[in-house]
Order: sequence, then C-alpha cells, then structure tokens
Amino acid sequence: MTHALPYRTHNHAHCVTDAMDEARSLCQTAGTRLTQLRAQILELIWQSHRPLGAYDILAILNDQGRKAAPPTVYRTLDFLQGMGLVHRIASLNAFVGCSQPSHNHNGCFLICEECQNVLELSADSIRQAISKETGAQGFKVRETTLEIAGTCPACINKDGGKNGAQ
Repeated sequence: MTHALPYRTHNHAHCVTDAMDEARSLCQTAGTRLTQLRAQILELIWQSHRPLGAYDILAILNDQGRKAAPPTVYRTLDFLQGMGLVHRIASLNAFVGCSQPSHNHNGCFLICEECQNVLELSADSIRQAISKETGAQGFKVRETTLEIAGTCPACINKDGGKNGAQ
C-alpha cells in the first residue's frame, strides 16, 4: 500500500477526508462515538502533517474559540491512540495520524530533523525481522514503535545535499 509522503506533493484535502471517513467507520464498528471534539482534534493532527503536541493542539483549539483544558485534550488523545487513529512519537512528545488504522501494525517512523515531518512506514519486512529476533530471545512483544531520525528528501534537496549525507 502506497501512501502520500508528507514532504511530497499530494492531494492534502483528500488524505484528510479519507482519514476522517475511516475514523468514523472504525468508531462506528467499535460501538464508540467520534465526538465533535475527538473529530476536531483528529482533523487538526491530519491537517498539520507534522507531529502535534497536546499543548500545540490546545493552543489551536483556543485560537479557534474552543476552550478546552489540558486533561480534556490528553483524554481525547488517549482515546484516539487507543482506537489506533493516531501514533505517539515519543522522541517529540507529539502525535501523528495513523495511515493504516484498520490494520494492526508496528509503528515505524522516519522523522526529519530539519522540517519535523514524520512518515509512517508500512514494511512487512521490518515487522518480520523484529518478530524473528524477539522470538529467538523468547521475548513476547506487546508493542513496537521504531523512530528513525534523519533528513527527508525535500530538506536534502533544499540545502543542496549538505545535510543528511552519510
């Protein structure tokens, strides 16, 4: 499955609409509600195409005239994460929309240190390698999140390849 890269040209409105439609469908199937606030926060995350922290989200909501307290935003993010609609990027203490919320998968992210864009990879080979190596150790994996920091193609091209070269 190929997904648009956040640092490459794509139909941004289309990807946000698709993500919101899938979120509504998943919530309906699970018998939960995608409340107005949950939908608003999920849409903010998808519209940014960059990781957003809870206080970033809170500031945007306040700018839009919606008064929300930090615990409300954190509860909403917990719900969205629990439904598989967002991923938490621990190194940034921020959240990104999940490109495959209907599929159980390992989180593997490319994080650009220049522009802060994050790309979720969906490579079975990574999942299989982790499963093989942890299984060989008799280790039962509950969750896997892999964060890879570097420089995206757009930033490499922007500075003439000075950054990100190995």
